[in-house]
Amino acid sequence: MVLAELIDGLGVLSAIFFGLGLILTAIEIYAPGFGVWGIAGITCFIIGIIVTADTLLEALVLMMILLAVLGILFIIILHSISKGKLPKSMVLESSMKKEDGYISTNDMKYFLKKCGITLTVLRPAGTVDFDGVKLDVVSENEFIPKGTKVEVIKVEGRRIVVRRAVEEQNN
Repeated sequence: MVLAELIDGLGVLSAIFFGLGLILTAIEIYAPGFGVWGIAGITCFIIGIIVTADTLLEALVLMMILLAVLGILFIIILHSISKGKLPKSMVLESSMKKEDGYISTNDMKYFLKKCGITLTVLRPAGTVDFDGVKLDVVSENEFIPKGTKVEVIKVEGRRIVVRRAVEEQNN
């Protein structure tokens, strides 16, 4: 009986705040960010409760009901995430594999003395393929055409310096 009285007593203003709170909370779920939409949605819920309640006790009861509903929704969302039931648009399915030319190491010293083929013209910067791994490199003070075999002579952090391979220099 009390719940029916509460629903009957909802005014237009409180309904607007509750609806706005629902919309803002839904935006929070799908919009990347740090919680501005969610905080605004919860604030709208609280304002809607304050506008609806006649007494402090009634406001506290409504807050507890709201927190319980939000808690249940949170548990349902966590359960959906753990079961993999999220929409495909929210899940990144591609991966960066070594076969596709991606590397995850920051230690470029591995490529020191390695040979590769230029994929672009080096004037002096360009791209070289080292056994399927594509890297941005810099040539040692020279123009090197596309398709030339080069050797890594120096690695400084992420900067890789190359020159024509010895057999290329003899040709």
